[in-house]
Amino acid sequence: MKVIDLFSGCGGLSYGFIKDGFQIKRAVEFDASIANTYILNHPEVDMIVDDIQNIDQAEVFTQGDADVIIGGPPCQGFSMAGARIRTGFIDDPRNYLFKHYFNVVKTVKPKIFIMENVKGIMTMQGGKIFDEILRIFSDEELLEGQSYKTYHRLVKAVDFGIPQKRERMIIIGTLLNEVDFDRVWQQTKEEIERDYPLYFHNVTIADAISNLPKTTSDGIISNPEIQTEYQRYLACDSSTLNNHTKTNHSKVAVDRMKKVDNGENFTVLDEKINSIHSGSYGRLSWDDQAPTITTRFDTPAGGRFIHPVENRTLSPREAARIQSFPDDFIFYGNKTSICKQIGNAVPPKISYFLARFVRNILNEEV
Repeated sequence: MKVIDLFSGCGGLSYGFIKDGFQIKRAVEFDASIANTYILNHPEVDMIVDDIQNIDQAEVFTQGDADVIIGGPPCQGFSMAGARIRTGFIDDPRNYLFKHYFNVVKTVKPKIFIMENVKGIMTMQGGKIFDEILRIFSDEELLEGQSYKTYHRLVKAVDFGIPQKRERMIIIGTLLNEVDFDRVWQQTKEEIERDYPLYFHNVTIADAISNLPKTTSDGIISNPEIQTEYQRYLACDSSTLNNHTKTNHSKVAVDRMKKVDNGENFTVLDEKINSIHSGSYGRLSWDDQAPTITTRFDTPAGGRFIHPVENRTLSPREAARIQSFPDDFIFYGNKTSICKQIGNAVPPKISYFLARFVRNILNEEV
């Protein structure tokens, strides 16, 4: 079954579909550095490095190009939408990224689409924006006579055996007959548990990263001995792993970190820290999960990202483990780009579940 991945990033959402045997026909990513990571990890995919507005207007896609469209259009404009949501939402220039995602779905007419977005999308403008997104995809007039039945669920990473308190909204639309969403969701979970009995079990920071050695200047380390089932799930056959580098923190930052114990943050410091993050200078605990891995996990002031015992923030490899990326997935580019790639990605353990869920929905129609 063929898939198009819009706003693909480094490929977290694609990864699960590829693992389940789907064929990603094309991926779209605007940032060339991020697209490079996708290309080098998924060389079989036709990557289009361009603005989705250009792709939409150039009519790159045609009807029938894919059975499934996946992707998470950034929603910066949603929160600023005006009061006249029903009449102006789709044409509001601030929502152009969503509009082009919608236009590609309208053109290709996939059997199923998946749209991933932030948890906050449900409460923007008192829930009106979320309702409008669902309405647009079911509007036969906008979709040239067709309409999608939409379903949605707030997914929590910890429920998928990921050591991270990340929450995301998943919207699924289908042209197929009515789907018993909850039944198929449970069926998918049971099938995965038969293949991977501990897939959904609770995972801690220790389960994820405790076997990783000291960081290196080039990020290359020997492939460490597996100590937990989570590490086994992410393990690879390579003799080495990549991206295990540390940020060079200032002496001031290191001195601050030394004063912060597990589970504590900037509030234990005898100074004023200028940060908008309540978890600023927070230290992780081995026996807990991490908060949401953001694009600033290399910055002490960016949140609770200090290593449980070392006076440094997480390495990219550690953050990737916490995101459930396999050990042989390599991130390319400068530090800022790599942090962005990892922080913005859909955790692959969630995308694999979604792939099998989509397959089960499609199988219901056969």
